[in-house]
Amino acid sequence: MEIKAKAKSVRISPRKVRLVADAVRKLPLEDALNVLATLKKRGATDLEKTLKNAIASAVNNKNLSRDNLLIKSIDVLDAQAYKRYHPSTRGRIHPYKKRGSHIIVTLMEKIESPKIEKVEPKVEKTEKKANKKEDNGTKS
Repeated sequence: MEIKAKAKSVRISPRKVRLVADAVRKLPLEDALNVLATLKKRGATDLEKTLKNAIASAVNNKNLSRDNLLIKSIDVLDAQAYKRYHPSTRGRIHPYKKRGSHIIVTLMEKIESPKIEKVEPKVEKTEKKANKKEDNGTKS
């Protein structure tokens, strides 16, 4: 079962959020929250809010245990950029973009597979007859 949480139109560049997302993508859930709380990057707070939102959704709406949750994916997509202009000399302008991002956190339930014992097939051992010549009725 997958649980998704989205933060849309967050006013921070996707490039900056992806740096933080790459740092916590492969971590267990509790470790990821600890890293996001202590990381001194601006994107960490928005990503932490979205991750906590996904956990709360899983626990309250889907009745899943917090201990059985894993981070399946963290996607950071481009949002619509605001086009702005900086005035320059001689009546000119320099355009620039204020970028935004969409953050999508997907959690999944940890599936514990039952332990399967490895059973080896029984093979009958045959004795090899070594150094015994067959008699074909001819002399050599």
